[in-house]
Amino acid sequence: MIRKETNRSYQELSEEAERVAATERELLDNLEELDSVCGDGSALPAEDDEGGSSNPSLRFSKACLKNVFSVILIFIYLLLMAVAVFLAYQTITDFMDKLKHPVMSVTYKEVDRFDAPGIALYLGKAELLSCKHHYHDHIPPLENPGQQGAVECHTEQINYTDPFTNHTTKLALIVRGPREVRKRELIFLQFLQNKTEEDFSAISYLLFSSFQDFLLSQDKAQFMKNCESSYSIWTFSGGFRTWVKMSLVKTMEKDGSKSVEFRQESSVVKYNDRRPEVEKTDQLFFVVFEWKDPFIQEVQDIITANAWNTIAILCGVFLALFKAADFAKLSIKWMIKVRKRQLKRKTQEMNHIG
Repeated sequence: MIRKETNRSYQELSEEAERVAATERELLDNLEELDSVCGDGSALPAEDDEGGSSNPSLRFSKACLKNVFSVILIFIYLLLMAVAVFLAYQTITDFMDKLKHPVMSVTYKEVDRFDAPGIALYLGKAELLSCKHHYHDHIPPLENPGQQGAVECHTEQINYTDPFTNHTTKLALIVRGPREVRKRELIFLQFLQNKTEEDFSAISYLLFSSFQDFLLSQDKAQFMKNCESSYSIWTFSGGFRTWVKMSLVKTMEKDGSKSVEFRQESSVVKYNDRRPEVEKTDQLFFVVFEWKDPFIQEVQDIITANAWNTIAILCGVFLALFKAADFAKLSIKWMIKVRKRQLKRKTQEMNHIG
């Protein structure tokens, strides 16, 4: 009787051992399958919250998804860090580029009257016949063209050395220009040039910003040399009436100084010469000077780069970098902690199986 019970107990122990061995083989097969999918020991079986064990494949899938999600999250934050670095580089590059290439700003200042400009006329063999100021764009009909008339303008003659050759003396007739732009003031000049052997006849002139500055200058010759070096020289032809409309442009230089430039629009009308044929050998010149409009154009370079905006953007970028780095650090610590926990559970499971 005792022998039968002993044999039965031995048989039950043998069957229990076979069941344990089968369970161990099944767990080892599942571990190998997990390693092939999620890496070497990246996911391990875990006990349920209720203390029991669930399906091993389901537990492995959950652990694998957690690891894959963590890796994707870290990759996203690394990508965001790369974008933040690129944004910081682009911000600094744009700031430096705007510093090197300022933007031109143009403003218009309205005035009631201008300072009377100076008109320097280089007559050569020509002579001034008449000079008058008129208003409201009205010029009365010519009286005795080609004959000496009234000179009702403020004029001065000046000799000075050519600033470009330093040995040629130039004679200039300086005339005070119009001021009352609201009244459409203009100055009308008539010149006569006797018989000439030149193929083309013209009179050159130069405009400078202030006739008053010329009068107050201690060295008028040097003043005119400086004007010729700074301003352009224009011409008007004989046999025509040239109407010059002036506008003033003030430019702020990089060193803080201001320069003045005249811009002109001219229209030319042919003069119908009714003089006797004998007198037509003498060439007549007519010119009108008038302000175009009551605006002074002011030009200056403006740096559009704002240092405070750039600093604010860079602060935001670096803050995002630090936050992303901190989150990535915590994510890696969490993954290491989960890895250690899984290894610990694996060891405990293997010890339990053994």
